[in-house]
Formats: sequence, C-alpha cells, structure tokens
Amino acid sequence: MSYQDEILPREKVFRDPVHNYIYVQYQVILDLINTSEFQRLRRIKQLGTTSLTFHGAEHTRFGHCLGVYEITRRICDNFQRNYPTKVPGDGLWDDSERLVALCAALLHDIGHGPYSHTFEHIFHTNHEAITVAIITSPMTQVNQVLRRVSPDFPQKVASVIQKTYPNKQVVQMISSQIDADRMDYLLRDAYNTGTKYGTFDLTRILRVMRPYSGGITFEIDGMHAVEDYIMSRFQMYVQIYFHPVSRSMEVILDHLLQRAKEIYTPDNQQDTALSPTLLLPFFNGEFDLKDYLLLDDGTMTTYFAQWRGSHDTVLSDLAARFLDRKPLKSAEFDEKSKDLIPRLRDLIQKAGFDTTYYTAINDSYDLPYDAYDPHLKKPRTQIELMQKDGSLVELSTISSLVSAITGKFSGDQRYFFPREMLLPSSSELESFEPIYREFNRYILNDHIIQPKEN
Repeated sequence: MSYQDEILPREKVFRDPVHNYIYVQYQVILDLINTSEFQRLRRIKQLGTTSLTFHGAEHTRFGHCLGVYEITRRICDNFQRNYPTKVPGDGLWDDSERLVALCAALLHDIGHGPYSHTFEHIFHTNHEAITVAIITSPMTQVNQVLRRVSPDFPQKVASVIQKTYPNKQVVQMISSQIDADRMDYLLRDAYNTGTKYGTFDLTRILRVMRPYSGGITFEIDGMHAVEDYIMSRFQMYVQIYFHPVSRSMEVILDHLLQRAKEIYTPDNQQDTALSPTLLLPFFNGEFDLKDYLLLDDGTMTTYFAQWRGSHDTVLSDLAARFLDRKPLKSAEFDEKSKDLIPRLRDLIQKAGFDTTYYTAINDSYDLPYDAYDPHLKKPRTQIELMQKDGSLVELSTISSLVSAITGKFSGDQRYFFPREMLLPSSSELESFEPIYREFNRYILNDHIIQPKEN
C-alpha cells in the first residue's frame, strides 16, 4: 500500500465544540497534524485582539484548521456517495482528488502569524504566500510529509491555496463564497464569542451542495439555508469582526510594534537588555521562513511584558495599555465632520499626547470584508443554484433577501484618541482643563460634531 492510500488501523478522532468529532482516517493527515509547523497553530489565536472584547474568543488557528479539514472531509463523503464520476469529464466527483483537498483544507492557514492582520500591516508579510512557502520549502516537516505522497504533491497542495489547481471543485471547497473555511470560522467564532450571529444550518448546506463541471453549486431547494448563511456572515462582520473595541486594541498593537520597530534598529542600541531578539529580523526587513516560524502569540506577549520596563515612555505606556486592556476611545465621523479632526489632533497634542502613537483613523471599509457581490469586476465566485432542469441561476437574482445586501456593508469611519481626553483624572493639572472642555464640545454620542457657538 502506498503512503497516500495508507489508512489508520483505527480512525483517530479529535473532540471539537463545533463539529463534535473530527475524524482522521489517513496516516498522512495525522502526520501533518503532528508536524512542528502545524502544532505552532495551537499558539496562534484565531481572532487576535477580538479576545479582548469577547473574552471567550481564545480559540486558535489549530482548531479552525481541523474544523476546515472536517467540513471538507464531509463534503468529499457526500460527493462520493451521491455524485461519483461515471465517465471522465462528466462534471461529477473524482474521489482521487480527496487527499489533495483534505491536505489543502488542513494546511490553508498554516502561514498565519501572531495577530495576523496587524503583523502583516507592520512587517509587510502575506500569510497566504507564507503558507505556500511552508508547504513547498524542503526545510519544513510539512513538506517532508507531503513529499512522501509524491515529489509533486506539495506543489499540488500549494496550487489549491493559490487557486490555480485545475480541478475547480477542489479549489471552491477551500476558497469560494461558501467554502469550508468560511463555514467553519463563522460557526467557531460565533460559538467562542458567545454570540448567535454566525450560526446557520451547516448540515443542510452540505446536503444541498453538489459538484458540476464549473465547480460547486447548490440545489435550489436549499436556497433558504444559503440565505441564512449569507445573513449570518453579514452580521458577524458588523457585530463581531469590526467591533470598535477590538479595532482600538489593534490600533494600540499597531502603534506599539511601530514604536518598537523605530527604537530597535542597528543604529540605536538603547534598551539592549530588552531587545526583542526574535523580532529584530522583521524590524530590519531581513527575515526568512525559519525566523517567521519562531513567532507566536506567546513570543509577542513576552516582549510586550518586557517593554513595560522600557526607558522609552511611549513604548512602555503602549505595552501597558495593550496588556492591561486600556483601549483608546473612538468617535465616528463622516465627510462633513472629518475636517474637524485636525483641530482634535491639535488639542490632543496640547494635552501632552504624541498624536503619532495615540491617535488613528480607522476605516472599517478598508478592513478585509468578505462581501457577497457577484457584480464585481473580479468576483471571488458567484453562488449558483441548480434548478430542476439542471440550469444554473445566481443567488441574488432570485433571493430578495440576498439582493438587498449584495455588495453592501454598513461600516464606519472612526477617529481613535486617548480615553483621558474624555475622562481626565482629578490629578490632572488645572492648566489642561480648558483643553479637555474644548475637546468634549466636539464629541456627542460617540460622533464628531461641529460644536454650537456659545
């Protein structure tokens, strides 16, 4: 028996709060889970700073990747049972594609770093590119396991992540408008944040999912389950992923890392005792894959704790604010009120805060939002429903519910600033009182406004 066909004598199961059991039958899958690169995902939170808003959101990329694998396994089982290929090119499921689909599902997020969104912004990394590098680099245990299947197998798995794999059904299992990745993270994030927005009928969606020559479609009888999924995703972004407090903590983290990057340079040797050795390659822009794989949430938190004692007051204060969960406050603004921001910035500066590190404009429209919009010039994919006669129809053309939110998102633009500007302590010097009073004239109901004339 070849390695790719090697089945465990008894299937391995992982207890899971979302899927109950995650079933592993192939030796190659178990070997991939046991690699150091995959085990590192236990130390990377799935939602980064969101756990500072929703305290239950301590779940990891490890659990999410197992969940995506499990949903993909169930899709493959459904396709093989109900839609097995009869003749080449008939558009049905060829089960020889199962292993590449399962491996891609399991490994799709293996390139994520700590606090992924903020980390990528500061250090110009790309988790998908690093995922491909981990899969294809001979130095990784993941690559060594995959090469045991065949010499070209790592590249096949990587091409699924890159969306260039020739079988569209396999690609769309992992990356489409309704894929295993999105279905797992919505259910998992809803469960761990203690909310219900992300719940939908996974069992029904998997039941009505089917392969065709162009990829994956859904039986029209299951339209309402698909609608429910789209609405759940919309609500999760509005209520959870773009929560103002989580964004505030991301701003602090962003500024903390930016300040550290400016301090710890080859030409600046201050605070050498607190030098973040594992981050220096990233500060200098000269990191490699080995450097990247040494980082996780624990590494970052250790450095933040050390930076509390830094001689640099901005670095030490930002580290304390992040570790002790002291978010910045924020106020919404629009096209009319944005012209007031320079005045607010000036007042904040007069109150003693460096506005480079203690203020920010954060636009949720610029954050990664997975809107369903088949009318984009380059839509990710459309959701096609298969009618009784076998013809396909795009979801938003027959669903008034989905049509109402297609391509739309009620985001906001926020200006972040120190909460001290709204709640000055009694110990503040009286000389700052006029500054605080004037600043508060511009804020009403968490919105920036033009103050009324006295």
